[in-house]
Amino acid sequence: MNGTAAARRAVEWLVAVAPDPAACRREWERRADGVALLPAGRAWDVLILPGVLGRATLDVLRRCLDRPGPVLEGFDEDRVGFLVPPGTAGRWLGTGVRAAGRGTWIVVPHPGRRGAGRVRWLVTPDGTGLLTDPALLEIAMHEAAAKLTED
Repeated sequence: MNGTAAARRAVEWLVAVAPDPAACRREWERRADGVALLPAGRAWDVLILPGVLGRATLDVLRRCLDRPGPVLEGFDEDRVGFLVPPGTAGRWLGTGVRAAGRGTWIVVPHPGRRGAGRVRWLVTPDGTGLLTDPALLEIAMHEAAAKLTED
């Protein structure tokens, strides 16, 4: 599948959670930074790690998996957000990790364009609904944290 078709599938998957999918698409088109607000807790929750730990955790996941679930980076690389199954935020107990689930909204860049905003995809959604397994994410976080303390 080419990049345009993959981006189209990713857009459809993301806007499916929006209260008004057409309004979400318009927001992505009109905003100079190419972002829209989407509700967490429907198709995915987001676990948000400090930037250094999040990028190291993603490195571990990439060594273990063919493809991890979607991952966001934002706010001048200070935070990395992993899209995980809905309901994870309500059960997450990890220290230093923020969890966004039902009742929260996430700034999401368009998956097919490089925006001028402060949020970007490190791993773009593929539109299949692939998410990061929270148990695997936790193991990868521990491995990444241990590696960071060694360095």
